[in-house]
Amino acid sequence: MTERTTVRLPEELVRRAKRKAAAEGRTLTSLIEDGLRNVLDERARKDGAKRKPLPVSSATGGLKPGIDWNFRDLEEMEDIERMRRIAREHGRGK
Repeated sequence: MTERTTVRLPEELVRRAKRKAAAEGRTLTSLIEDGLRNVLDERARKDGAKRKPLPVSSATGGLKPGIDWNFRDLEEMEDIERMRRIAREHGRGK
């Protein structure tokens, strides 16, 4: 069952909410309803509801096929960049 009610909101807030609802292709009512649900759900969580565990990846890791860098290569690239930066700071080179 749906209930009709009147609320008083600042004009600027209503204008912003209408723009957001229009941009999302939805009604102002649905935007307000979602906002109220979010606030009420947040309060319920703070009042002791258990949090849902975060999803954990089952990926095995590693580099994508075709990428064969090792840490030495990465360290060498960082060293080269560091030396270039020092040379630029002292006006010696590119």
